[in-house]
Amino acid sequence: MKNWKRSVFAAVVIPAVVFVYSRSLHRDFPSDFRDAPYDAPAAETLIIAAGQPAGTAAPEPVAAPAAAPSPVRTQRECRGPSFWRVIINGFTDADKTNPPPEKAVLFLGSSSIRMWDLKKYFKDMPTINRGFGGSCISESAYFLNRIAAPYKPRLIVLYAGENDVADGKPVEQIVADFEDFMLDMPKVPLIYLSIKPSPARWGLWPKMREANVRLKASCGKQADCRFLDVSSVLLGEDGQPRPELYHPEDGGLHLNDQGYGLWAGLLAPLLEQH
Repeated sequence: MKNWKRSVFAAVVIPAVVFVYSRSLHRDFPSDFRDAPYDAPAAETLIIAAGQPAGTAAPEPVAAPAAAPSPVRTQRECRGPSFWRVIINGFTDADKTNPPPEKAVLFLGSSSIRMWDLKKYFKDMPTINRGFGGSCISESAYFLNRIAAPYKPRLIVLYAGENDVADGKPVEQIVADFEDFMLDMPKVPLIYLSIKPSPARWGLWPKMREANVRLKASCGKQADCRFLDVSSVLLGEDGQPRPELYHPEDGGLHLNDQGYGLWAGLLAPLLEQH
């Protein structure tokens, strides 16, 4: 009887506790967690070890079968506005001491915006960067009244949607969130930058490509919306992401200076029209 109870406890109760605990940690990760590599073998070893009877050593981890390359861990849902309030409050507090220029080009979106050195690539143009890493389209939309409307921008550039795909949102929901953004944003022109491919999330590229097609169609139906393809330039002749355009330190998730230079070359002529 004792052996039976021990088996049930090891096989069911301990793994369940490990799962619940891991989810509680997941909720408290910093804003760029979704951009961090996921060590699947380590996680699997933890769960295997937790299920061992007392006094026995955990077995060596078994290699997982080969799968489509996508080493970045994904989440099941976007974090929601409450997660970002500290960052948004930081933006508005900074505005009080250093008010940004009016009639500037406002850049919104996730970490690909946050990490973009706008002054380096658009030095003769007033710009404002209000990207917050790891965010989804709906979260940028939620805070428009705080990080867009007060600045009275002449134009908005948006890069968002990549994390939505990584979080598992259906393409239909991503498009709906984009259309909600368009309804809530200030009545100024918008340039939407297509979801980019990357070595780190290459396994998600088919869904990203589908989302791009749908987002381009939605943008085309709306006044003052321009869809800019910034994806094709990042792919080589073999159809794969060009590794020299990405940061190797994060597994090839974010662009490096050379990659941003290509984006700036595509975007600058459009900005000059406004």
